[in-house]
Amino acid sequence: MPRLNLLFATMPIPGHVAPLLPIARALTERGHHVRWCTGRVFADRITATGAEFVAMDPSADHQGRNADELFPERARLKGIAKLRYDMTAVFLDPIPAQVGDLRRALAERPADLVLHDAAYLGAAVFEELGGPRAVSVGVTPMMLPAPDVPPFGPGLKHRTGPLARLRYAVVRGLLDNVVFKPVFEHRDRIRAGLHLPRGERGLMAVSPHLHLQNGIASLEHPRSFMPPQVRFVGALVDPAPEAALPDWWDRMITAGRPIVHVTQGTVADTDLGQLVLPVIRALADDHVTVVASTGAHDVGPLPANVFTAPFLPYDRLLPELSAMVTNGGMGGVQLALAQGVPLVVAGATEDKPEVAARVERSGAGLNLRTATPSEKAIKAAVREVLHGGTFRVRARELAAEYRLHDAGALSADHVERLARTSPVRTA
Repeated sequence: MPRLNLLFATMPIPGHVAPLLPIARALTERGHHVRWCTGRVFADRITATGAEFVAMDPSADHQGRNADELFPERARLKGIAKLRYDMTAVFLDPIPAQVGDLRRALAERPADLVLHDAAYLGAAVFEELGGPRAVSVGVTPMMLPAPDVPPFGPGLKHRTGPLARLRYAVVRGLLDNVVFKPVFEHRDRIRAGLHLPRGERGLMAVSPHLHLQNGIASLEHPRSFMPPQVRFVGALVDPAPEAALPDWWDRMITAGRPIVHVTQGTVADTDLGQLVLPVIRALADDHVTVVASTGAHDVGPLPANVFTAPFLPYDRLLPELSAMVTNGGMGGVQLALAQGVPLVVAGATEDKPEVAARVERSGAGLNLRTATPSEKAIKAAVREVLHGGTFRVRARELAAEYRLHDAGALSADHVERLARTSPVRTA
């Protein structure tokens, strides 16, 4: 295979950068030249893959800050108003800067392909403007619409039959033509400023050439037609750096109780009162050991069956778990299911309702349908996952499917295959 010149571009958000790390590593190990344009806080992680870091436009760089720090005005918003704000401020407004970044990077060194997370909307726009073919990477559950799958966003249950299709069509029409109409109008004003026509309904940048979907087909909602460019590649997760085991590790192992892990992820952990603390209280008297990720927070005195650490070595922890309670972050869910760990999911923001809906449909866990479940609901859900139904069996079946995919190598195979084909240009 001739050496490829590849340009990666991602939103400066951990959950959008991390899934592309194993792809970059696999491609550089094969001798391809990879440059990666994103936020400066990710420079070290990117160069560790063998890729060359390219700083993005400072106006679009989050500098490690969360959305509330970046946009203080969003704190006054709730529900649909906050979602509209995020879609416009976080994902749409950076498009011109993204186009400028791609144009500058490619002027310095041309690329055979541009690889981007599907929320980096500037890549598809740049291809429309005459740039190289773009390859998208799905860092959330699949967003491609279809008549027989629920519209993306609300986390609706997957159902089959004519009535379900009718319901999906009604909800999709409401979302497209009412709820998100101002968002699409905003997007079209940005496109007009770039001398492009109005776009289709929906906010996504799914490549028509190749879309590398994080995860496995069995975790996705089934659909009668899968677009031919979609390739499920397995768990796109990068190995965590080695870390010392907590001093309580041996006591956790020798306690002889089922181990339940609770996490709010690495971004949504600003208020542990949403999930971590309620889980600790709910399971304090149960015959389980609770292991909680607490980030930089001090959670105070703990029940005797609870162990905490700012960060945990997942490669060592996950094989020991009997269950995991999570807010539904895509990366953590992938890691757990790849190890056959059944889940209790409690998330209500970003793509988390969609992650939870897929876990529920798969049979590998329960969906609590809220980000702030009651202690009673948590206790009942954990007991059901540990002792009832076939949750562990289904999680192990999914894990067997994950083991069939080497996500980084498989993604690199698909990229190389696409690069060998000549681009089709239309007049």
